[in-house]
Amino acid sequence: MKVVQITDTHFGAEKQHFNGNWAPLLEWIGRTGPDLIVHTGDLTVDGADKAEDIVFCKNLMDQAPAPMLIVPGNHDVGHMPGSEQPVNGERLQRWRSLAGEDRWFHDAGDWRLIGLNSLLLGLENEEEDAQFEWLRKALEERGGRRIAMFGHKPLFLDDPHEGETGYWGARPRERSRLFELFATHDVALYASGHVHWAWQGRHGNTALTWGPSAAYVIDKLEPEMPGERLIGAAVHTFGDDVSTELVTVPGMTRYVIDDVVDEVYPRPAKAEAAQ
Repeated sequence: MKVVQITDTHFGAEKQHFNGNWAPLLEWIGRTGPDLIVHTGDLTVDGADKAEDIVFCKNLMDQAPAPMLIVPGNHDVGHMPGSEQPVNGERLQRWRSLAGEDRWFHDAGDWRLIGLNSLLLGLENEEEDAQFEWLRKALEERGGRRIAMFGHKPLFLDDPHEGETGYWGARPRERSRLFELFATHDVALYASGHVHWAWQGRHGNTALTWGPSAAYVIDKLEPEMPGERLIGAAVHTFGDDVSTELVTVPGMTRYVIDDVVDEVYPRPAKAEAAQ
């Protein structure tokens, strides 16, 4: 079984800065011939607040030549409490009504693929509790299948035992809960996006993949992270085990968010120093 993972497309109905990468990506997917496509979030520029972005992007994804499963990213459903767009019931309902479920599992032969809404991790509310209970059942009832899991946010950046990383990674408590489940239930792969770096590593028996963004790389706006600044996709091949290839897709433009961040994601103006 061949699964193409795409991530962080950041396409938009109004802000169309990265939309031109869809045509070459779509063509490459057709040539690659996957059995399934998994989109690991940030489908939209601003689906967290704009239904039209979700509708626009979902219509694009419907052009794909293979079935596609999607998990949301922070620009789709919001992010941490206290952020400008926190995850809440309204944003989750908008996603679920327009794009589909924010968590899912898909059985294919000896494998069960699980999609996780990683934006719920750390909320410490009923939504997070319900997802952990759902995940426990999906793992316990896998019928001997091996597990590959997909979510938007990586579990850690530099070290599996690191502390809070804020915007970029999972919180330590939730990360530990997932690591326990991984070890108990033969989770062979956890693949994510979000950081706009492409990287492969391992934690215990679990292979880790940060899929390359299909939109842009980050230059100086954030500190360097592990991996490479690629624009493209990941190809996961499942047999007795899983192998992954990170691919720079021909014809896609390597946009740099630093150049257009104030157009795409305007930052709050800095307060003037007190006189």
